[in-house]
Amino acid sequence: MYKLQTVHVQVPAEHNPNANLPNRENLITATMASKHLATSIRRFFRKPPAGTTLIHRHSLSTAAVAAAIEPLEEDSNGVTMKGVKISGRPLYLDMQATSPVDPRVLDAMLPYYLSRYGNPHSRTHLYGWESENAVESGRAQVAALINASPKEIIFTSGATESNNISTKGVMHFYKDKKRHVITTQTEHKCVLDSCRHLQQEGFDVTYLPVNPDGLVDLEKLRESIRPDTGLISVMMVNNEIGVIQPMEEIGKICKEFNVPLHTDAAQALGKIPIDVDTMNISLMSLSGHKIYGPKGIGALYMRRRPRIRVEPQMNGGGQERGIRSGTVPTPLVVGFGAACELAMKEMEYDDKRIKALQERLLNGIREKIDGVVVNGSTEKRYAGNLNLSFAYVEGESLLMGLKEVAVSSGSACTSASLEPSYVLRALGVDEDMAHTSIRYGIGRFTTEGEIDRAVELTVNQVEKLREMSPLYEMVKEGIDIKSIQWSQH
Repeated sequence: MYKLQTVHVQVPAEHNPNANLPNRENLITATMASKHLATSIRRFFRKPPAGTTLIHRHSLSTAAVAAAIEPLEEDSNGVTMKGVKISGRPLYLDMQATSPVDPRVLDAMLPYYLSRYGNPHSRTHLYGWESENAVESGRAQVAALINASPKEIIFTSGATESNNISTKGVMHFYKDKKRHVITTQTEHKCVLDSCRHLQQEGFDVTYLPVNPDGLVDLEKLRESIRPDTGLISVMMVNNEIGVIQPMEEIGKICKEFNVPLHTDAAQALGKIPIDVDTMNISLMSLSGHKIYGPKGIGALYMRRRPRIRVEPQMNGGGQERGIRSGTVPTPLVVGFGAACELAMKEMEYDDKRIKALQERLLNGIREKIDGVVVNGSTEKRYAGNLNLSFAYVEGESLLMGLKEVAVSSGSACTSASLEPSYVLRALGVDEDMAHTSIRYGIGRFTTEGEIDRAVELTVNQVEKLREMSPLYEMVKEGIDIKSIQWSQH
């Protein structure tokens, strides 16, 4: 029999969501300690004692069987999964894909899993009332971060759902008068796919090109607006290259032509200041897991004055003013709200710290190797997103060689594709350079030691691959590769 030992953990006062700004080193230490505790628990339960027989009362599902066939093997020699063995868990530098839950956010959520588990739509007893109060409190916290009214916040499952409601919902509601949508070629895939869906229904869509720095050409935007334009959708901070679009200027153009403005702000929330009034935003998509909150929760901001209307994309009990039916998940909303409140308090501190780490990473790499290109604007960008291309290196080999660093070659939603990033191609990046892009995501809990290690591993791998590259040898000899006419056999 297993004996479960009780572990008493004293949570410092600074980890209280309502306390003042915490000591950052203690918070990072606490996060690392929780990882070690989780690892210890997994090791303890992985193998039963000698002579113990485990009896499964229910047959395993297909997914469970698949997981059992290929488990994560972790021992003193390292970690093995999918045939890859590394010395330990990788450094996490993929914050645009998702962020770790802040321990203070988890503290706020736990009571609503364990004791305050009522349905927030139950109006006849205490459990429902306290859950409803928690949901409304979370709604107010989200609204405060973007200078909106809590009545303008609709909870969804995430930014993808919010983007779908915004694009398809608006155009379906105004379909008798408005038949045209304007967006950019560098939007998130869910916005582009929603626009393609509208095209199949007979709507017209203009996909605006962007400048080489990734920013929208405001004159081209102005010229694209038609009398029947029903929506303009522009991502605030790009998920692949981190450029920040000039939302205030775009908002002024939309106000001039009386066209609703939608923005996907999943990568911007809590990282740059957002004011829906100053930016004249009508609809905005938000996500919880990009700002150290839980996965599975997001929000849609919908302006009340002047009022914007959408056609619901889901039928049900009429929750969230009928826009998004379904039981609102109280623990996730509480976590999302806590994450927004923390982001409001710590945005300035996080921004300064992340900028310093980004400079440390970029300078560290450029000091040791040449042919490193930053993709996107170097001035108008979020510092936590650093997208680099390495000349004369085969991209997949570079990514495979960086298994000790959790980075990506672009959006997590499209990373399974071997095609070069459509975002980088829209910037005019050569296909070879687009194939070698690596996105480094820096966040609240990233340390200087992790940055230094990432620099070391990246430089070593690039140098190793260039030693095997005949193109790089030719460049070092002064040969202009672009002037060579390659013959096919």
